Amino acid sequence: MKYVIIGIGAAGMTAAKTLREMAPQDEIVMISVDEKPHSRCMLHKYLSHERDAEGLNFVPADFFEKNNIWQIAGQRVTRLDTKAKKVYYGTEGYACDYDRLLIATGAESFIPPVGNLRNASNVFGLRHLSDARAIDERAAKAEKVVIIGSGLVGLDAAYGLLEQGKKITIVEMAERILPIQLDERGAAEYQKRFENAGCRFCLGRRGADTVSNENGEITHVVLDNGEKLECDMVIVAAGVRSAVAGFENSGLLIDRGIQVNDYMQTSDPFVYAAGDVTGLSGIWPNAQKQGKIAAQNMVLGNKFMYVDRFAAKNTINFFGLVSLCVGVLNPEEGDQVIAKESRDQYERAIFRNHRLVGFLQQGDISHDGIYQYLIKNEVDLTGREDKIFSMSFADFYGVKENGEYIYSV
Repeated sequence: MKYVIIGIGAAGMTAAKTLREMAPQDEIVMISVDEKPHSRCMLHKYLSHERDAEGLNFVPADFFEKNNIWQIAGQRVTRLDTKAKKVYYGTEGYACDYDRLLIATGAESFIPPVGNLRNASNVFGLRHLSDARAIDERAAKAEKVVIIGSGLVGLDAAYGLLEQGKKITIVEMAERILPIQLDERGAAEYQKRFENAGCRFCLGRRGADTVSNENGEITHVVLDNGEKLECDMVIVAAGVRSAVAGFENSGLLIDRGIQVNDYMQTSDPFVYAAGDVTGLSGIWPNAQKQGKIAAQNMVLGNKFMYVDRFAAKNTINFFGLVSLCVGVLNPEEGDQVIAKESRDQYERAIFRNHRLVGFLQQGDISHDGIYQYLIKNEVDLTGREDKIFSMSFADFYGVKENGEYIYSV
């Protein structure tokens, strides 16, 4: 059996490891644009010069050699022929045949069609090591940086460049930073810390146009209120799109990503997909789980289901302040919201039909496991909502045959 994996991110590398463990004698080939594996969660440490490229690698340096995996690095897939079971890559149109294929190409930064953002040489996304290298090279001769988007990627970029002493201005359409991950109270704590470090925020604003010089470089980002932000470079962190280039005419079902069933199998029975390219929860642990399950099913047939679609989980850490957010962030009409706040700790729980559907914890997150468990298993907490912040696994004896949970208190 010959397995081919496209992509060497969290999903692809986990799948490769799993395949080698389950099929020690079979052939494994990995094709990737990237030369080496790297953690995109740590790219800001490259920008801050805390780590070099080798320090971002999340697998041993000899992973491919030790596991007898043929790596085709620095090559982009250009076409997939599912009928012939061939992957075409590179400018020369080389082909690689497969028996089972896993697509784990991740996602790409989305650059909005505003002014000259898509064409200027001093505009960057931050998704790959190549992006971080390009930003770092430009930053060596840049002082003023405009970042569009205040999600995790935007703040990661700001955090890294603040360490280099750059003047950072962040533009955000929402009225608060980290609008997908945190509520107003949790976001305000991070905004305060970034502002104390010299970062400026333009909240409730969007980029409407740009001003460029004779070299085609953007010198100002024009906001929707007419304000012009002077800059030497622009980083766009306004969202991502699944990296489906090369697969459009393959016959695979593609919507916002490559569509998969519960077994991580695409519309073609011999092709699987995992990670951000599927449009499912785009966080590292989930991508790893998807990669592992896809690999297991590629070897054994569809015996393992991916069941972690229930909730996104994000852990945030800037300036020593740690936050955890799981599940639903914004409550709907009829939801019950309970919050608890002290000097060093903030917690908020969202209940729907007496079941925990969202949890935010800022400060000490050492007891987060119970909340993920309650959300994932949709545990009925009728009459116990007010005890949510003091609950632990010790509060449960077990489960009855009818699926109800028995409480010890």
